Amino acid sequence: MKMTREELLYIANLASLNLEENEIDNYLENLQDILNFADIVNNAKTDGLDVTVGANEGKNVFRKDEVEIFEDTKSLLQNAEEKEQNMFKIPKVIN
Repeated sequence: MKMTREELLYIANLASLNLEENEIDNYLENLQDILNFADIVNNAKTDGLDVTVGANEGKNVFRKDEVEIFEDTKSLLQNAEEKEQNMFKIPKVIN
């Protein structure tokens, strides 16, 4: 499917993009490349392939959340902007 200039301008308007005249050809080319790739993916042969939900076969890949003692806190905190009681001090983010 070939994207027209008018279609691009319509999509840009829907997305509230103010394209400059000198940008239109570049955007048109990039969007056409995306559509061409989507067409390749949509037409990929998938006959005989197993259904795959994830590459890890549903195994938990997270490690246990365990507290570990770090002996060299001085070097760990050397680049901290602020520190308090051997911990990083960060701005409050929740009221």
